[in-house]
Amino acid sequence: MTYKDSGVNIEAGDELVESIKSLAAATARPGCCPKLGLFGGLFDMGAIGCPGRLLVVGTDGVGTKLKVIF
Repeated sequence: MTYKDSGVNIEAGDELVESIKSLAAATARPGCCPKLGLFGGLFDMGAIGCPGRLLVVGTDGVGTKLKVIF
C-alpha cells in the first residue's frame, strides 16, 4: 500500500506548497523566518522588543511536541 492508495497525494501537496510560496513570503516581517513546507516556524521576538526570546511553532503531531517538552 502507498500513501496515494490511502488517499494521500504527496505530489499534489508539493504542488500546492509551490503554488503558495510567494503568497506566504509576502506575509514576512522582521523577525520571521519563513520557510514554507516544513513542520514548524521560528520568530525572533527581539524584532518586537523581547530580546533573547525565540518563538517556535509546530504543525506536526503531538508526539514530537511531547519529545520537545520532555
